[in-house]
This record gives sequence, C-alpha cells and structure tokens, in this order.
Amino acid sequence: QLQASGGGLVQAGGSLRLSCAASGRTFSDYIMGWFRQAPGKEREFVAAISWSGGSTYLADSVKGRFTISRDNAKNTVYLQMNSLKPEDTAVYYCAASRAPRSTYKAHEYNYWGQGTQVTVSS
Repeated sequence: QLQASGGGLVQAGGSLRLSCAASGRTFSDYIMGWFRQAPGKEREFVAAISWSGGSTYLADSVKGRFTISRDNAKNTVYLQMNSLKPEDTAVYYCAASRAPRSTYKAHEYNYWGQGTQVTVSS
C-alpha cells in the first residue's frame, strides 16, 4: 500500500514536499517513482529513484527544480518541489516498480498510491 501526502495550494515560485509512505512489502526492493496528471491530460512521468537511492531520473520539465529522495528505514519516498509553476498543477501519484532499473514507463509500475493534489496559483 502506498499513501501519498503533502499536496496543497501554493503560489508560483513556492515549494512543496510530497511524501509517499509504503507498507506491506519490502520497500527497498522497489524502484519508486512519481507521476502526475493534470485535468484533461494523460498521466506523465515526473521522477524515479533506484532501490538504494543512489540513482535518480527526472523528467526534463522538472530538472533543476524537483528532487526525488528516499529513506528506506522509514519506507518513504519524497518529492521536493521548488520554483513551482502553474503548469505543475496536477494530481501527483507515487508508484512502486519491480523493474531492474529506474523507469519512466507507467506500465512498468506495479503499485500505485491514491494521489495528492498540487495546485500552483499564478
């Protein structure tokens, strides 16, 4: 089970940190990722992180602004979002994958959280 939290309303240029707590499985066995879906748009990849946290993979649209990290002792993955823009407004989902390496492909993720709303006002 994945439980995402930390979303909210923020002004452009502001920051938010999303958290995703995992339970029921060996957290460190999974690649963890964040995706987002804006109204009327398809779900898109945001970030992924390897089992150990030593390797990260970010979408071009968020590079330099977002950071993904994980704490395997707490079974939690984080998405630090800085310099937020109105186009970052979306429901953000965390997901877990048994893929052999970090992946941006949604169909390679086996488990999904319920999503948390992020709204960035201009």
